[in-house]
Amino acid sequence: MAKVEDEVIEAHVKQLLSRMTLKEKVGQMTQIERQVATSAAIKDLSIGSIFSAPGSLPVEKASPSDWADMVDGFQRSALESRLGIPLIYGTDAVHGNGNVFGATIFPHNVGLGATRDADLARRIGVATALEARACGIHYTFAPCVAVCKDPRWGRCYESYSEDTEIVGKMTSIVSGLQGQPPQGYPKGYPFVAGRNNIIASAKHFVGEGGTEKGVNEGNNISSYDDLERIHMRPYLDCISQGVSTIMVSYNSWNGQRLHGHNFLLTEILKDKLGFRGFVISDWDGIDQLCEPEGSNYRLCISLAINAGIDMVMVPFRYEQFIEELIYLVESGEIPMSRIDDAVERILRVKFVAGLFEHPFTDTSLQDIVGCKMHRDLAREAVRRSLVLLKNGKDPMEPFLPLERKAKRILIAGTHADDLGNQCGGWTATKYGSSGRITIGTTILEAIKKAVGDDTEIIYEKYPSTETLARQDITFAIVAVGEAPYAEGKGDNSKLVIPLNGADIISSVADKIPSLVILISGRPLVLEPWLLEKIDALVAAWLPGTEGDGIADVIFGDHDFEGQLPVTWFKRVEQLPVNAGDNSYDPLYPLGFGLACNKERC
Repeated sequence: MAKVEDEVIEAHVKQLLSRMTLKEKVGQMTQIERQVATSAAIKDLSIGSIFSAPGSLPVEKASPSDWADMVDGFQRSALESRLGIPLIYGTDAVHGNGNVFGATIFPHNVGLGATRDADLARRIGVATALEARACGIHYTFAPCVAVCKDPRWGRCYESYSEDTEIVGKMTSIVSGLQGQPPQGYPKGYPFVAGRNNIIASAKHFVGEGGTEKGVNEGNNISSYDDLERIHMRPYLDCISQGVSTIMVSYNSWNGQRLHGHNFLLTEILKDKLGFRGFVISDWDGIDQLCEPEGSNYRLCISLAINAGIDMVMVPFRYEQFIEELIYLVESGEIPMSRIDDAVERILRVKFVAGLFEHPFTDTSLQDIVGCKMHRDLAREAVRRSLVLLKNGKDPMEPFLPLERKAKRILIAGTHADDLGNQCGGWTATKYGSSGRITIGTTILEAIKKAVGDDTEIIYEKYPSTETLARQDITFAIVAVGEAPYAEGKGDNSKLVIPLNGADIISSVADKIPSLVILISGRPLVLEPWLLEKIDALVAAWLPGTEGDGIADVIFGDHDFEGQLPVTWFKRVEQLPVNAGDNSYDPLYPLGFGLACNKERC
């Protein structure tokens, strides 16, 4: 059956391609940001795809129907073009449909890597796809399948693990997003099961998690064998699941930018690995192919397209891009065969995704955005991602689980009652922000719901001297960690707990028995003197909107299951440090994680 469908789609692709002008082909290769998308441009240029950058919304706090109305409006313009080719609408739904107010926000990938649960990742993919399709969105720039070798990298939390096997296992999210291909489905051929599924994009090809000193968009210095063994293998797992698109990385490999790398994009990805979906650039990624960036735009375009990029994310200056690309083809610098290959791949994905049959939003899905079933799934993901690093100053006297009927509890720290800090980057905006940025439950709110009616909660972000001097507080829960960040703005060579986190922990733990919950996208420095003061320590990563998942575990309703997806270093001077290194001397090794149930600890 799959072979017959494959042949039918290929016939449709060839037939449509034969009717297209060069201008229409180049239009299909162009992806633009919604802010510059006009009906005239979509129709006249046959624009292939539109996307929303994080924070680029129809209206403030836009509802699913607001989103759907906007996307469907763009789609109507596309269908009014000469050939009526539907467009693909994309967004960064990287841990839930984070651009949409009220959507379910799941833990970032590093937290999911701590669960090691491929089926959980798949179910999160299913939920994310539904919440995206409810808003008219066809395409997510996810999953990130980087193998993070250095926590100094600002995208560490977008990686499931430093271990290639774990990352490969968690690529099951692709089958959640797109659906599971049937047995015998053609290898390398894109797959999208139906209207409840979404086009996925494995990213960023390839090697970004292994750049020198963890520098974002930096240089991965390695042999081809190491690049293939460590960083490329998860892409094989994605391709075997029919991933429809692959996004190119900003990084370089041995000094050559990936956006212009014909060997890796064409000879390896397309020819050797057999990938038949389309290859897409990252935001203005082709501009990096000349110095100063974007200065010789025509050269940038020539290098990128000839290297094997099929669709170019050119957010704003799309008219110049189209004009220059047409010139390059007409002058012979880019062969027509390369253009036809790109457009065939784009059309193939559009046919596979059912956009020709069902171009508009299924409005019956709109109530599913942020629904209880999805929030319960996110809550499960949170509790299963938590890694217990310390439990009691004496191993024979565990501190957890906490007593929910305690007389008086102090809740403190910069992250105890801050939903934005809990969610991290790629939530509402690219870099994220602190505060009540969406709908969800903070750690403080979750604890208030979990404790007994007679328990008094004292909440002070920065506890006063008077509060710390009290003798009637049973225990304290201190939540500290990183403020939201993304990409290069998250690169960090020091990795200390920011926002005076260590001082807050120290001041509380000096006076009151304390559980510390660390909210971060990666391991941070834990000095021995600080660790000694702490009674219990939990790595909660960036858990998203469902803080109840933390309360579920610290009060003993569920046991700790999480295992470290990355090595927890002792000192930044050790970095990079990974399991298998000859002089491996971590604070906590890859895979570490205590359990503490009522029978044993």
